[in-house]
Amino acid sequence: MEQEISQVKEVTFDIKKVFEDKRIDQYLASRLPDYSRTFIQKLIKEGAVLVNGHTVKSSYDIQKGDCISVHVPVLEESKIVPEEIPLNIVYEDDYLMLINKPYDMVVHPAGGHPSGTLVNALAFYCQNLSQANGPLKAGIVHRLDRDTSGIMLVIKSDAVHSHIAMQFEKRYVKKEYIAVVEGEIMFDSDEIHLPIGRHKTDRQKMAVRRDNGKEAVSIYEVMERFRGYTLVRIMPKTGRTHQIRVHMRSIGHPVVADFMYSNHESCYLSDLLEKERESGEMPIIERQALHAHRIGFFHPIQNKKMEFQVDLPEDISRLVKTLREIRPYRNSNN
Repeated sequence: MEQEISQVKEVTFDIKKVFEDKRIDQYLASRLPDYSRTFIQKLIKEGAVLVNGHTVKSSYDIQKGDCISVHVPVLEESKIVPEEIPLNIVYEDDYLMLINKPYDMVVHPAGGHPSGTLVNALAFYCQNLSQANGPLKAGIVHRLDRDTSGIMLVIKSDAVHSHIAMQFEKRYVKKEYIAVVEGEIMFDSDEIHLPIGRHKTDRQKMAVRRDNGKEAVSIYEVMERFRGYTLVRIMPKTGRTHQIRVHMRSIGHPVVADFMYSNHESCYLSDLLEKERESGEMPIIERQALHAHRIGFFHPIQNKKMEFQVDLPEDISRLVKTLREIRPYRNSNN
């Protein structure tokens, strides 16, 4: 992306709780989702990140009581520069595409995110993306959080974009996610109907806001229970920011390894075995265990309903396999 730095803003974070082996680059990548971890590491190396007034390395483990200040460049984007980034294309025709988005990929440039986004990749692959949401969101009609993997709909035609956008607005688009959440959910299925708005004190987060939140509805179905965990299918009826993550936390079952809405930024085998963590142990999963599994919509040109799905990625599959092996549900009838 061609960019010019117009100004620099300072963002500060006060660390109020204890983290286990949380590197500062990981922490900031979680708190500043519009910036890649590589870009944050560059800021740290350049001295734009201070902890208690001092420069640190990317490997610094944050401590309770730390005050972190980040000087973030505010960038003006002139245009999207195409980047040759591999795309997992599930379906494509002259009007739209279905992409299997990997986790750790930002959908579109925002807040100065310099490169590596899905839009950069799409610009390299396809020259005729819809411009209904502007050049920085070319082809984008909906989005997934950076660390949420799964199926995404991309639009090529402006006319088709307006049709699909209306389907999202009227809740005709059917979306299904799969998640591993903490705790054993009591009900086999239920509807969560709780309004969501910006968190009162942490502007990076969303929260249930009964005072001024927007309507948000999610339906979940239990797929499989484990000791202390549940595999769940979730069908959001609305599309609020962080909706599934906030709703599952609100009922006491946050998504596993969701740094922002649970108390654990990663999940390790030693955690599941309830043992001391071994030195150098690698996590089973180090991002929220949330995957956009299926999407259904009406194709306005082909004049038919279409539905696509993508399998669970390797890290979530590994987590489920491990849970089945070492934490089987004690009251299972199987």
